[in-house]
Amino acid sequence: MTDEITEVNGITARYTETDTERVLAFESDGASAAIAQNRDGYAMLKVRPTAEGDELERYYGFEMALDHAAELLRTSPHDLPVPEPAADMGM
Repeated sequence: MTDEITEVNGITARYTETDTERVLAFESDGASAAIAQNRDGYAMLKVRPTAEGDELERYYGFEMALDHAAELLRTSPHDLPVPEPAADMGM
């Protein structure tokens, strides 16, 4: 399992690869959001309230998923740190 953590301006991003998914989870000021994609990397991105939470919405583009995650965190998508291994998520 791959695990990389990045923190910028009070927002923590944790990128994890499991046997089935790539997950980018964010936490800030008690709020959380996660973006998940299948391990093969070609499926739509799922936005969840937490890494293990139920899917809220699906997106083709990483930017759209980041927008939704930022909304859940009450911040700008430009403020979200994205660890290098997660930079290629999306279709």
